[in-house]
Amino acid sequence: MTKILVVEDEPIIRLGLINTIEDAGYHVGEAANADHAVRALESDSSFEIVVTDVDMPGSMDGIALAHYVRNRWPTVQMVVISGKVGVQPGDLPDGVPFMSKPFQEPRLIATIESLAGAGR
Repeated sequence: MTKILVVEDEPIIRLGLINTIEDAGYHVGEAANADHAVRALESDSSFEIVVTDVDMPGSMDGIALAHYVRNRWPTVQMVVISGKVGVQPGDLPDGVPFMSKPFQEPRLIATIESLAGAGR
């Protein structure tokens, strides 16, 4: 079963994302910022997808995290989301989808399903 890491600094939003993704049948881990996400990825090689917010405290935002993950763990798929920060073409690594908040939960799950299939 695909394991997904949700990276979101707002606890209520993080919980909502986790519930949505778990309800779709995925195993989910969580991180409050990019630094926690990197530690989670270092300690658990079973994560296949990272869903990250852009705007969060710490040493990296979600855009920098997407590049870091792509460089260090090239097989890990990414979804970047934000309600505050606009992402321009070229800001993200190739093939990393961006979703603006608020988004429809079925669209997020469809994106995850597409990435999970691509990773196989």
